[in-house]
Order: sequence, then C-alpha cells, then structure tokens
Amino acid sequence: MHVLKNIVVLLFFVCFSTHVEGRDTLKVGVILDPPFIIQDASEEYDGIAVELWKQIANRLDLNYEYKLFSDKLGILRALDYNELDLSIDPMYVNATRLKLFDISQPYFISSIGVATTSKDRSQLQVFLSNFFSVDFLRLILLLVVIIFVFGFILWAVEHRHNKRQFRPGLIGLFDGLWWSAVTMTTVGYGDKAPKTKAGRIIAMIWMFTAIVLISGFTATIASTLTVRALGSDIETIQDLKLDPTISTVYGSSAHDFLNKHQVNVGHIYDSPEEAVRGLVKKETNVLVYDRMVLDYIINSNQLGESIHLLSVNFNKQYQSIFMPKDNDLMEKINPEILSIISDIKWQEVLREYNLMDE
Repeated sequence: MHVLKNIVVLLFFVCFSTHVEGRDTLKVGVILDPPFIIQDASEEYDGIAVELWKQIANRLDLNYEYKLFSDKLGILRALDYNELDLSIDPMYVNATRLKLFDISQPYFISSIGVATTSKDRSQLQVFLSNFFSVDFLRLILLLVVIIFVFGFILWAVEHRHNKRQFRPGLIGLFDGLWWSAVTMTTVGYGDKAPKTKAGRIIAMIWMFTAIVLISGFTATIASTLTVRALGSDIETIQDLKLDPTISTVYGSSAHDFLNKHQVNVGHIYDSPEEAVRGLVKKETNVLVYDRMVLDYIINSNQLGESIHLLSVNFNKQYQSIFMPKDNDLMEKINPEILSIISDIKWQEVLREYNLMDE
C-alpha cells in the first residue's frame, strides 16, 4: 500500500512538471524604439511598451522571451510567417494591417511630428543665414563661371582685331568678363562691343542665353532661399514638399505617410536615434517621425538648443499590439490593456517618461 502511494505521488509530480515545462514560451518581437522600448547597459528591456507587457504577462501568467529586430518591417514579416507570437512595439493601424493581423485595443495615441534644426530667428538672421548658405554660394559661383566662359570666348575672338576694347593679356580677360557681365544684366554700357562677325554672333548667342539663364537662376535662388527659411514655418504637407532635405526612419509610419503624400525624402535612417544625430550634424534640415519619440529623444539627450520640435501634427495614430491572424490570446489581452491604461498608475508611467497620452 505504501509503495502504491509513492507511485501515485511520483506520477503526479511528473505530470505537473511536464505541464509546466510544456507550457508555451511566447516569442515577443521588439525593436529599440525609445521611450516605448529601451535597452539598458545590461541588455535588459524597459520602456512604456515593456512595462505594459510585463503587467499583461503577470496577470495572464504567460511565459515569454524577447526577440530583437532592426526595424518594424522585419517584425511584420515575422508575424506574417508565424515566426513571432506577438509584437509589443507600438505600430500604427491601417486597413491593410487589419486584414493581415490581429490587432489589440490601442494603448497609446500619437501623431507624426516635425523636428528642425531651426529655432525662431529674426528676419535679418534668416536673411544672412540664407545669403551665406552653401547652396546659395554654389549657385552664385556657377553663374560667375558661366559669365567668365563667355567673356573668355569673346576675348579670344576679339583681342587680335579689337585691341583697344579687348586688351591682350590678363587685363584683357577682365575686359571680356566685364563685357559678359554687363551684357547678361542687360545694362550694356557700350564701352565694349565686338567688331568682328564671329564676335557679334557670340554676343547674340550670349544675349539670348543670358535671358534664359537669368530667369532660371532667379527662380532657383528664390526657391533655395525660401526652402531654407521654411524650417520653423512648416504647417502643411505642401510645405514639406518644398524642402528637398526631408528625412525620416525606414519602414516607419512617417515613411509611409510621406510616400502616400508624394513627399520626396532626401535621407532615410535606420533608427530614430540615428535620424536625430543626422539632424544635429545638419545632414538634413527637417526630420519627420513619431512626435512622442522625437520629444523623448530630444529631452533625454538635452538637444533642445540645437533641435526644435514644431507644434504641427500630422496623421493621428493609434498604437497597438500585433499578433498573427486568428490568435485566441488576443481576446484575453484586450481586457487587460483596457484595465491597465485606465488605471491612474498608467498615467504615472507616462509621466515617468515625460509623456502624457494625447
């Protein structure tokens, strides 16, 4: 009898341990996306999304392990191929994603923001900054080169037959440059004029060419100065289209937003931290990305003096947990999300990261 009792107890413990060991370990996809997902020096994960998931997992008694990805598109592919059980990184919801994945109740509402290297400046400061910009000086240099080329060609043709007006040597090159400049500006002082047939033909070609050039350069220079002055005046999508130095993060909702509205993107970065560094280094003038993330990175790195987060907001976004289609676990997760974010302690979590739910 004693032996039979021991056998029963042994079988009980074997069955119990098998059940515990056989319980599935969920694969949870993450990418480094402060303040939602942060990795500290010990490679432990923290952040708003991690805090939310820890509470959900504790309430539902779930085993899990994190799997790090480099971008959101990688996570979406892994979910689509059932290589992941869920992603806690906040991803915005659209019609296509609703068809492909099970999507939770939103746990955070954000929007697309715009950060620039420009702070509020006086009109004089804006003018001087634009006037001495590399782009503006490059255009002026190109114009000078073209003037010199036509001046040189005319001098080469005229100086042997018209030595009084187009003198030999270096000083004669200045005569050609002077003639080319006054002809282009339609001033035409008349102190220098070609006398040979070849010279007059060159002069006519230059006159008509100059009309086209000066019109094109005027438009280009005006556009360049306007674009550089836009920094703190971006209010609409049309304003974004005027700036060729727009940057964003690859595979992000901001990237999709810019593509949808046919905004040319000059720089695409792999992470928001890299994008902000590019803005600080002036690789780009404007960065378009999730407003809350930009605000967190700027404040946590004390970049308020060099980067300005504009007040404009585009495309409000509902951030959610994603799972492969037809996953029964989502029915258990949704009530927990609603319970957690409605608790006053959740507001304390947001304040801890200097954020408040919009």
